[in-house]
Amino acid sequence: MIRRPSLKTLSASLLALAAFAAHASDAAPHWGYAGHHGAAHWAEMDPAFETCAKGSRQSPIDISSTVKEALPALEFQYGSAAPTLVNNGHTVQVNVPAGSKLTVGDKSYELLQFHFHTPSEETLKGHHTAMVAHFVHKSTAGELGVVGVLIQPGVPNKAFEPVFAHLPRPGEKITVEALEIKLADMLPTNLGYYAFEGSLTTPPCSEGVNWMVLKQPITLAPAQIKAFRRLFPANARPVQPLQGRVVRESL
Repeated sequence: MIRRPSLKTLSASLLALAAFAAHASDAAPHWGYAGHHGAAHWAEMDPAFETCAKGSRQSPIDISSTVKEALPALEFQYGSAAPTLVNNGHTVQVNVPAGSKLTVGDKSYELLQFHFHTPSEETLKGHHTAMVAHFVHKSTAGELGVVGVLIQPGVPNKAFEPVFAHLPRPGEKITVEALEIKLADMLPTNLGYYAFEGSLTTPPCSEGVNWMVLKQPITLAPAQIKAFRRLFPANARPVQPLQGRVVRESL
């Protein structure tokens, strides 16, 4: 069963949201990816966003020069989950119930959600992939660990079908109760990765995020990529300066 709000309920909700936004614009700056609301102006919109301009560990980055190391393996303990899909106006975010974990050395993280950007926010030697999925995890100490899975057009990935078959409209939230996504099947077979210190790629651009970008891309059907781009033609923050950071690459 798919719990999707009726058009009448959705229209009322959107009208209420618009009315609230009209009276609360000072409290919730409207940021986006183009023009006066684009990434170049995020820091000007709210004092809480100043790290977007002043930070020294900002994401995304271009991955070009790396140092190879014996990095700890990424151990995914991902199960199956009935997803809740949210179109928050910036991306499609898939919230997952507790129980899926990532262990990296002596650190353990819980998977909270994953979402998409097109084109990829991270670049490899200056080149974007068609999309990227960011799997956002949080440790018990509150530390964030984000795994980036690069996406190129190609053969369909069945694990993503429940998501792309039910992409929510702006402001909509959908729970797909009858379908389960197999989270582990969303990952490539090779779990080699690049590791670096970074930040959130959206306001407030908070730093202290541990980034792990998988080296092997996955593929989605071109039609799935086009379906996402109809909602979000471009929702990627430009790459940020390294400022002395070292990008480590697993052997």
